Amino acid sequence: MTSPADRLQAVRDRIAAAARAAGRDPAEVALVAVSKTWPAAAVRELAALGQADFGENRAQELTGKAAELADLPLRWHFVGQLQRNKAAAVARLGAVVHSVDRVSLARTLARVGGETGRPVEVFVQVDLGGPEGELAARGGADPADVPALADAVAAEEGVVLRGLMAVAPRSAEPGPAFARLAALAERVRADHPEARHLSAGMSADLEEAVAAGSTLVRVGTALFGTRPLPSPED
Repeated sequence: MTSPADRLQAVRDRIAAAARAAGRDPAEVALVAVSKTWPAAAVRELAALGQADFGENRAQELTGKAAELADLPLRWHFVGQLQRNKAAAVARLGAVVHSVDRVSLARTLARVGGETGRPVEVFVQVDLGGPEGELAARGGADPADVPALADAVAAEEGVVLRGLMAVAPRSAEPGPAFARLAALAERVRADHPEARHLSAGMSADLEEAVAAGSTLVRVGTALFGTRPLPSPED
């Protein structure tokens, strides 16, 4: 069985190789370790190896781990579907929210950002569809609605639009989907230059995501191993 250090280095090597193959600087691509369903001890182990960014997809699990690991200088990312009644707790932690898919959620986050004086960094999540192109397969806003949603999010003073996020469709080649995402991201950046990041790529498809311009890859299984509980986001 490989060690956490070996797994972390292997993922970093994959990211670096993918970036170089795409003619990019590996330093442009950050790694978010998706620690959902894993105990705080597993996070602490990777943090000791220099990993600082960690992602969770459940608000209760995020707040619990953040409290348990408050002694560490970690940067938390929320990568799951976020209910408005849980949004305030996530925002108060200073977590980066990758899954804004509606204006009402952005406004809730913005309100907390205004109250705390610390604007919430957010990504607009894009629904890339399923194998037949149907929407609502992996969550997110309809691509046709994304430019207007990005405009609305950027107009909120308590949030900062960092870019777009998406999950590749199940049972389909990720490359074409990530290419569509990259084109949409370029369109959004034309109106919002600050939205320069792209959150895409997981354990199985990070190479394709990096080739398409991803600046944050969200990796769980390749870092932690097979999850104790099944989950759609890896």
